[in-house]
Amino acid sequence: MPEGLNSDLNLNVGAPPRVRPQLGEWGPLEVPSTRTKKRMRWWAILAVVVATAAVSAYGYWMYTLLR
Repeated sequence: MPEGLNSDLNLNVGAPPRVRPQLGEWGPLEVPSTRTKKRMRWWAILAVVVATAAVSAYGYWMYTLLR
């Protein structure tokens, strides 16, 4: 059978060992849940908004000092 028609279920082929997930009895270990990923996504968005606001406020403050 040609190689192109076989489905290889090993998704770690070609990945370096340091980035491969450790496998437990039923699947990968220490993989974040969907809820955790959603929460981290919102925290990242909040961090970007806060950082942008802080830089903008600092820039405005510097502008008022120099003017």
